[in-house]
Amino acid sequence: MRWSEFERVAPEVAEAGKGLFTQFGVGLAFLATVRSDGGPRLHPMCPLIAEGGLFAFLIPSPKQRDLMRDRRFAMHAFPPEEVDDEFCVTGTARVIGPGPLRAALAAVHNAKVEDDHSLFEFDVRTALLARYRSRGDWPPTYTVWRQAESA
Repeated sequence: MRWSEFERVAPEVAEAGKGLFTQFGVGLAFLATVRSDGGPRLHPMCPLIAEGGLFAFLIPSPKQRDLMRDRRFAMHAFPPEEVDDEFCVTGTARVIGPGPLRAALAAVHNAKVEDDHSLFEFDVRTALLARYRSRGDWPPTYTVWRQAESA
């Protein structure tokens, strides 16, 4: 499901997740993809939440090739400095071709977007939010959201 639909059905989780993705101004997250040998690959990246979706421009790279071959991903927000809160979404990604959406997102992105940068939209299938009362506090309060099978 698109980010805008996720916001509609799970507004508190989506709002907290957006806050953690964008806590440093620019979106920051770790993107996990599946290598061609089936193993995991993890890279830092800059997600964009705009135009109703969760997007990223990816340069020609292993993570770009991974998503072209196997659309599955996990995306985890960078940890805050003051507390250990966590946010992670999983789902599938799809390439967005040239057009007005790509141009609009390039305009809000904080880096130069080249023609060989692929734009991906990340659909949300699951989300995990962990909230801590203070740094080092255990256990956190977990909120787990899963897309309904019929959705």
